Formats: sequence, structure tokens, C-alpha cells
Amino acid sequence: MAKRKQKKPQNPFIYKGYEDPSYFCDRERETENMISALKNGRNITLFSPRKIGKTGLIKHVLYRINETNKNAICIYLDIFSTQNLHDFVQALGVAIVEEAIEREKTLIAKVADAFKALRPVLTYDPLTGLPSVSVDIEPSSEEHTLKSIFNHIESMKKDVYIAIDEFQQVANYPEKGTEALLRSHIQFSHAGFIFSGSRQHLMAEMFNSPKRPFYQSTDFVLLQPLPEKVYFDFSRRFFEANNGTLNEEIFHDVYQSFSGHTWYVQLVMNRLYESTKHVESKEQANQVILAIIDTLSPQYETMMSLLTTNQAKLLKAVAKENKIEKPQSVDFIKKHNLPSSSSVKTALEVLTDKELVYHDEDGYIVYDRFLNLWLRRLQ
Repeated sequence: MAKRKQKKPQNPFIYKGYEDPSYFCDRERETENMISALKNGRNITLFSPRKIGKTGLIKHVLYRINETNKNAICIYLDIFSTQNLHDFVQALGVAIVEEAIEREKTLIAKVADAFKALRPVLTYDPLTGLPSVSVDIEPSSEEHTLKSIFNHIESMKKDVYIAIDEFQQVANYPEKGTEALLRSHIQFSHAGFIFSGSRQHLMAEMFNSPKRPFYQSTDFVLLQPLPEKVYFDFSRRFFEANNGTLNEEIFHDVYQSFSGHTWYVQLVMNRLYESTKHVESKEQANQVILAIIDTLSPQYETMMSLLTTNQAKLLKAVAKENKIEKPQSVDFIKKHNLPSSSSVKTALEVLTDKELVYHDEDGYIVYDRFLNLWLRRLQ
């Protein structure tokens, strides 16, 4: 909950969370455009596949806003685990209460008085001793509580920015009209909103379809992988600051192996930085990647055991091809000894829904790039 001052990280390749701009690579244009839009009253829809770096960008944008406006209230929440409107209101309530406690450095009793509808409760982790906040929302009072939250936001005399990550979850809530309900509050709010999501087809449907409440209500930002040269220079500087070296050809191989997806490259660089000062051979990178895959192997074995035979065979086949444009083609089916085209279609729909397979403009790929390598090594 608390934004404790962190000491300088021992390893500069951050692949979880966000530290500060010193450990954040580029995205200068995206950052500038997003801040400008928010300050000028335009909300933002940000989407990309997972592991590209959208969450880091959001937190970087909020950090930059607070740098120039210390009084701005910046709130981030991830709603990926929410299942219904109650969960959403609870997550939003917790995020706002936590921010209020941190900003005011005040007692929970004072905050509780300001957020009566949420009935916040402060607890302490029995192992770490760190405080955390929960809120208690009565069943069937979600809409009233949500209204109270937005009334509170409107009563603030400061600039407010709220980022909602994995916003596509809202489309899956069982309550009818949830999107319209949220839109009715957001369109009249003085707060700036960032809506982000990793399931592009769902996000596009929510914000591009004339039939949906959020239609044409935001600026769009589609996040692409970092430029390789920019990313290499960023990475190289950390090695050189530690009296080490990073071979550009080795970095190129790592970057290409993971299609430039930030999380995978960061993790490999993190392990290389940990294990050696001088990265000069492809074998060094391969050993690190193999070590990572070995740690993930039990997880992948369990996941494969939960798939049907057809689904498992298709997933392996997509991995072997690395990318396949037409998985229902006769040539692909024959090459990998797959069942009928209709069976492949059914299996593909399940794998896509489970986000094990991802479809971009060039074809189908295994979403998890480490899983892709693990599958390709299977006999």
C-alpha cells in the first residue's frame, strides 16, 4: 500500500513493477502524447499484447505527472482478477483509499470518515507487518457506492488521474449495463482516465463499436516493441556502468528471439547482469534462457496436462512453426499430423480464449515466448 522510499536496486534490469525514469527505456513520444492528452481533458485507451510494457508506461506517465504537479492525485488499479461489478467497485475503492492514506499520512479513522460508503478497514500482514486496506461494500449497493466514489472525486480540488489496467474485464461482468454505468460517471468526471488492456480485439470492440457506450470517447495508443537500437543502448549503459560489456550481436539474438517483447528481454538481461560482467558469446545467453525455461517447466507440464490431445498437439505445432498464418490449411495439418480442419478450428478457439495462442496481423503465435521455446524443444 505505502509508497516506501526504495533503495537503489542492485540489478538495474527491472522486469516487475516500476522504479523511476532511470530504469525506464525510451517511450518518450508515447509519454509526452499521453500526458498532453490527459492534461487537455482527453482520456486514453492504451492496448498492446502482454509483456510489451504497457503497465510500466502507465506508471511512468503517472510518475512524470507527479514530478511536475506534486498535488496531482494519480491512481493505478489492475482489474484483471475482478469478476463482477462488486469486485470492480471494491478494487477502485481500495485504490482511492490507499492513495488518500499515503497522501495525507493520516490515521485510518480520518480516512474512514471521508469514505463512509466504503467502510475501509486497516489490517497488517502477519509476516511483514506492512499495512493494507480492505473495503466492505454491502451486497446490492455497488451502484450507490460507485456514485459516492465519483462524487468524492468531483469534490477534490486537485487534478486527478486514474489508470485502469486490463479494462476489458468489464465486458465479461455478469451485470447488464456495466459499461454504460461506468461511462455515465466517467463522461462527466473532471478526472483523466487511462484504460488499458492486453486483449486487443475486446478493447477495440469496446471503444470502436458504435453500439458500445465508450465509442470514440478516448485517444488511442497502440504500443509497439521498443526499437532494438534504442533498447540496446539502454541495456549497454548498465553493463558499462558496472565495468562490463554487452555484445550488440548477442543482444540482437535475444531481442529477435522474443520479438522485442520487453518483459522477456528484461528478464534475460537481468539474469545476464547477475551472472557475468562481460556478455560476449551466444552460449551465455542460451544458458540463461535455458535456466529460465527449466524453472518454468513444472508449470508448463501441468498446463499441458489440462489440455485435450487435440489442443496439445495444435499448440506444439504452432510452436514448431514459430508463427503460422493459416493453421487450418491442408499443408499445416498434414505436416503435423493434426485432425480435421474443423477439429483444429475448435482447438484453436479454445487456445486463443485461454490466451495460450495469440493472433496478430501476421498469423498465430504461442503467447508465452518461453513456453514457445519449451514446446519447440519437446520431441
